[in-house]
Amino acid sequence: MKENNLIVVTTNDTSFEYDIHSLVKAFYPECVVRVAAEETKDSSDFGLPDLHIMFEKEAVLLSLVNGEGGTASFSAKKIEISQELPRTEVKNRLKQLIYVTLSEHTGKQLPWGTLTGIRPTKIPMAMLEEGCGEEEILKYMEETYFAGKEKSVLALEIAKREKALLENLHYENGYSLYIGIPFCPTTCLYCSFTSYPIVSWKKRVGEYLDALEREIDFAASSQAGKILDTVYIGGGTPTTLEPDDLRRLLGKLQGTLDLSRVKEFTVEAGRADSITAEKLQVLKEFGVNRISVNPQTMKQETLDVIGRKHTVEQVKEAFYLAREAGFTNINMDLILGLPGEGAEDVQNTMREIAALSPDSLTVHSLAIKRASRLSQWVEENGLSLLNNTDETMEITAKGAEEMGMVPYYLYRQKNMAGNFENVGYAKREDCFGIYNILIMEEKQNIIALGAGSISKRIFPDGRIERCENVKDVSQYIERIGEMIERKCVLLED
Repeated sequence: MKENNLIVVTTNDTSFEYDIHSLVKAFYPECVVRVAAEETKDSSDFGLPDLHIMFEKEAVLLSLVNGEGGTASFSAKKIEISQELPRTEVKNRLKQLIYVTLSEHTGKQLPWGTLTGIRPTKIPMAMLEEGCGEEEILKYMEETYFAGKEKSVLALEIAKREKALLENLHYENGYSLYIGIPFCPTTCLYCSFTSYPIVSWKKRVGEYLDALEREIDFAASSQAGKILDTVYIGGGTPTTLEPDDLRRLLGKLQGTLDLSRVKEFTVEAGRADSITAEKLQVLKEFGVNRISVNPQTMKQETLDVIGRKHTVEQVKEAFYLAREAGFTNINMDLILGLPGEGAEDVQNTMREIAALSPDSLTVHSLAIKRASRLSQWVEENGLSLLNNTDETMEITAKGAEEMGMVPYYLYRQKNMAGNFENVGYAKREDCFGIYNILIMEEKQNIIALGAGSISKRIFPDGRIERCENVKDVSQYIERIGEMIERKCVLLED
């Protein structure tokens, strides 16, 4: 983003900086938002408002100035607070104040109201676990967060499905395993994940697997006696590995860990140009029961723009190969808001997807990540070509329903096109992505292996601690002992 689209928020208390920034950015996605101490000399550009937030003992005051000199307009609002209020309540009231002010000023209403976090379903989930009724939950979502009725109902519907599914998992004596394969045929325009072109790393894949095997041994010893509920091999693109390398990795898992009670074993076969019949046969041979074949769009021109070096026909061929290999739980990913795509393009993609009839569908709203090439693309081309709207979201929701699917998980990301969400749909409960739900609801320990992966420990009191593996593949290989030691520290009693 260019600095000539600058909004400055000054405040005498920067402890709520993240929340202020996220909400203002949601109203002004095309702008750079800066939250600073009140003595800053920066000011917003002409045509964009200045916001001033002042915390006092019993109130928070917000003033908005728009324009300069004699043409400037001024408005002010305040909310009551007290020293006894918990921080969460102060934060909610502050965000309500900002939301009402900016909504009146811009004429916008955000689909999720003041909610800027990535896990909105955690709110209805927690209330369901406390025994709250549905009407009470919907009222709370709308009155506390100003969430739209449609989004509140969606979050509640998904929370109910998640709760029923998660009741069958082993929280205290179980865990899930994530394995990252950080190689791809090419790096997509929007991607910010740990990903390296496989062509540059072919000669070192064996070294990478050596390091992974040491982590797998650690997982087996540290989790001895615990139940492994789900295994998820992601990336990157795991199917960039050659069949023999896939066989080596999956054979190591099978020979080292107890997979007898695994409910879901997922491998992302995301890129059509990485899928072959031989690789699918290896996955099937070692008990993989859920895969993804991800087109993102079925418009060839868009595939070319975003750097996915495969054709729409290759996506179809890969899907049919997976069916022929015997996979009955195939997911497909789509992204809404890709460069130049509108409602007609999304409608066409949904027609093509319906003809394939996958078992589940994950619909992503494009998120502009600073670490992706898309961020630079937006700086050069602007946001006007990235369009995600209520209409396109409705097209995918209706299309999923017509395929007999229901929404089963949801999450959000920063800087999402249209301030919407990502939703997973599936035809049957046994096709719900359990690992995806566990990641969002943070109910179970995740032991994560591979470059750039993040392990997560959930404590009985709800506290969560994490540790990361380094993203750089060479550093991961060289420092594998340190990566294991980090997890030892995380997991020690």
